[in-house]
Amino acid sequence: MAKVSNRFWFQLHGWFSLPIWLIFCFICLTGTISVVSHELTWLTNPAARALNPDDLPEKPMPELISIVEQAYPTAKVSTAMNFEDYLVNAVIFTDSDKPFAIAYVNQYTGEIQEINQGMTFINFMRSLHGWLLFPWESNYSIGYYLVCLMSFVMLGALITGLLIYKKFWRSFTQPKIRTNQGKKTVLADMHRLAGVWSIWFLLVMSVTGLWYLIQAVLWHADYSLEDHPPLVSVMELPTVKDTPVRPLTFMDALEITKKKFPEFKSTYLMPPEHFRDTYKLYGEGDFIFHDKYAYGVSVNPWNGDIESVREPVQMTSLQTLSHIADPLHYGTIGGIWTKLIWFLFGILLTGMSITGFLMWGTRTVKAARKEDTPKEQETM
Repeated sequence: MAKVSNRFWFQLHGWFSLPIWLIFCFICLTGTISVVSHELTWLTNPAARALNPDDLPEKPMPELISIVEQAYPTAKVSTAMNFEDYLVNAVIFTDSDKPFAIAYVNQYTGEIQEINQGMTFINFMRSLHGWLLFPWESNYSIGYYLVCLMSFVMLGALITGLLIYKKFWRSFTQPKIRTNQGKKTVLADMHRLAGVWSIWFLLVMSVTGLWYLIQAVLWHADYSLEDHPPLVSVMELPTVKDTPVRPLTFMDALEITKKKFPEFKSTYLMPPEHFRDTYKLYGEGDFIFHDKYAYGVSVNPWNGDIESVREPVQMTSLQTLSHIADPLHYGTIGGIWTKLIWFLFGILLTGMSITGFLMWGTRTVKAARKEDTPKEQETM
C-alpha cells in the first residue's frame, strides 16, 4: 500500500511541475532577472546612474519636477518616481512633440541625463514577468491570471515533493550530490537538495502569488483596495475670471507631509491634473516590510489642508497585504543584500524546473522503451 501511495504522490508531483514546465521556467527566469533589474540598469545604462562625486545632498523631488518644467516649458508632468539611491529619479511628462517621455534627472546634481521615450528595461522585465506582455482590458489581463495560477503549481509541487522525500531534513544536515552514480542520480540529488533548501522561498513565492491572484479578481470586479483622494470642494476654489494660481507649491506640500510623517521619504509624486485635484505624495517610512508607497498624503493646493492620509497603522488587512506582497516577492525588504539572496534562490528555482523536466524526460523515455520491448518480441 505504501508503494502505491508513494507512486501516486510522485506522479502528482510530476503533473504539478512538468507539463507546463516551460511556462513555469520562463516565469521563474524573468522574475529572477526582475529582482535585479535596477542593478542591471545601473550596469548597462550610464545615463541611469546617479553619480555624486562631490558628495552633494539629495534634492527634493518637487525641485526635480521644476527642473524638467524649466527645461520643457510646455511640458505637463504627470509623475515623479524615486527608485534607488544609485539610480536617477524618473520624471514622466508629455509635451507637444513627446506623447510620452521619461526624464532621467540626477537627484544630486539636478542634471537631466537622458530623455527616454520608450519602455525601460525595468518596466519591460516587470511586465514580462507579471503578465507576459498580454494586453489589459477592463481591469484584467489573461497573462496576469496565467502567471498568478502558477502559485498553485508551485505550492502543489512543494507539498507533493515533501510527501515523496519524507526525510527531507537530511539535506540540511547531510547534503550530498553523488557524481559517480550516473546522470540520473546527479539530477535527482541536485533537484532534491535545491528543493529542500528552497522550501521557505517556495512558500513566500506561493503565498504572494496567491495574493496577486486575489488582487486580480478584486481588480476585475472593480473593487478598489485604496480610497481615491477626495477632490477639492468647488466652494474652496478662488472666484476669479483669470486662471487662478495655486498659492501652495509642490515643495510646500512636501513640507506639510514631513510635518505629518517626520521619517517620510518621497518615492512617488503626482501633481494636480486639474483645479479640483490635490498634490499626491507617496513614500516610505520606518516599516521595512512595507513597500515604497505605504505612506501617502494628498494636500489641498489652495489652503494646505491634508485631504487624505495613508499609513501602515491605519491599513485594513487587504491593504496591508497589497503593500507587503511586493517587498516579499521581489526581496526588497533589506536592500541590495536581500535582493541578492532572492536572485540566488530564483536561479535555484529556475534550475529545479529544468532538472525536474530532465528527470521526467529520462523516466518517460525509459518507460516507453520497456513498453515497446514486448511488442517487438511478439512481432519477431
